[in-house]
Amino acid sequence: MSMSSGRGSVKDRAKIALNNDFLRKAVKFTTERLKTGKLNAAAEQGNWEEWRERGRQIRLHTIAHLDYYLGAFVENARAQGVHVHFAETAEEAVSITMEIARHRKAKSVVKSKSMVSEEIHINRALEELGIEAVETDLGEYIIQLAGEAPSHIIIPAIHKNRYQIAELLSEEAGETLPPDTAVLAGFVRRKLREKFLEADIGMTGCNFAVAETGSIVLFENEGNGRMVSTVPKTQITFMGMERIIPTLDDLEVMATLLPRSATGQKLTVYMSVISGPRREPDGDGPEEMHVIILDNGRSLQLGDPDFQELLNCIRCGACLNACPVYRHIGGHAYGGTYSGPIGAVLTPALNRNTAEWDDIAGASTLCGACYEACPVKIPLHDMLVYLRGRKVEKGHGDAAEKAGMSAFGYIMADAKRLKRVAALGRFGQRFVARGGVIKARIGPLKGWNAHRYAPALPPKTFREDWKSFAEEAAGSLPEMDADVKSRMERILDARRKGGGRHE
Repeated sequence: MSMSSGRGSVKDRAKIALNNDFLRKAVKFTTERLKTGKLNAAAEQGNWEEWRERGRQIRLHTIAHLDYYLGAFVENARAQGVHVHFAETAEEAVSITMEIARHRKAKSVVKSKSMVSEEIHINRALEELGIEAVETDLGEYIIQLAGEAPSHIIIPAIHKNRYQIAELLSEEAGETLPPDTAVLAGFVRRKLREKFLEADIGMTGCNFAVAETGSIVLFENEGNGRMVSTVPKTQITFMGMERIIPTLDDLEVMATLLPRSATGQKLTVYMSVISGPRREPDGDGPEEMHVIILDNGRSLQLGDPDFQELLNCIRCGACLNACPVYRHIGGHAYGGTYSGPIGAVLTPALNRNTAEWDDIAGASTLCGACYEACPVKIPLHDMLVYLRGRKVEKGHGDAAEKAGMSAFGYIMADAKRLKRVAALGRFGQRFVARGGVIKARIGPLKGWNAHRYAPALPPKTFREDWKSFAEEAAGSLPEMDADVKSRMERILDARRKGGGRHE
């Protein structure tokens, strides 16, 4: 996906989102519900920080020894009868998939939810080959009908209401369907049941791959993943190369962290551990199973002290639910497959053309809420700062921003300069401040005041308030401990002499 393909910058897309009142309300409502559910589930589980640290250690260890665990997974998966393929790029992954589809003479494909398949745009490639591709996750099916990308990692259609969904499904049904959730879900269930039975290939993602057994693990709530992985004769699983965990014991930790962080559930409705294609005694399952392991920029993070932990991500979406920026602009404003804080870091990291994606790292308040929400403690807020720094180092920084930061540094380097500028600012704001706020859309305030008001500067600075407070405190505590009083007097004396340092 290219920024230069007519879609504008993240600011342009954010402006569209900010003017969509329904989108903002829908995203805020759902993310708040998910966030609250996660907090409640974590509290109920108990020792949540210990679980987070255990999850982090598993992921750190796995990524540090990724070559070993990938090798073990491939060896054990092939021993189970799985065809394992490696794809360095999205194009290679598509090419491998098309070759399998041609070999099987496939006419239709059913898909369970897979962010990697979105990343490589496999649906478009299948359609160009004349193969019908049908998303079977309800949210994915809805946005497929709408011709849109997912707006959230786990809730793709978070930005749509039941009236919009009813309109889409009515067009597909050829009749008017009421905006009733049960009726709409019933129609989709009947429609997809036919697709499951007709499909030549089932495509899935991969939440985790277990190295010691060569198994893939799928988490889902609708049962469609089990249909996709059992009914069609051929199964293709797309797997990011980092989705490995060493053992089934490690899966217990991930099965505790992922559902609670994603939806607030104790566990997902369905957790499937798939070890190879159908065997002689099995009642169902594919006759042929392929796993396509995708790099597509992931290996670029290996050995990078700033970004290797990015590969720890388990795709729970908790950072999106906690992010105040995502809550206002939704997922499409980020411009890529992955949105929210993880997308703001992952998309530039996976794409070598940094200049093309350098603006989305600025779509953050750097508040750290994403880190607090992350079940494996990825420091996304730090990574966003690193990305901004690399942008400037490579000469892609904004000239006005650079000049502004230089001026800021010059002012903050001297207390007297800061005092004079603050006084000048208080004088100047008399022309624009009303009722304690500044509403004027001028200069740097233009973007901020388009959606909120900037607070006016207070009558006194913190330094001025501190001086008067310290003097008052020293005068009102005659019985103050001698050492404390002496220390206070030294501070005040330093202030009087113009010094700004505290002992």
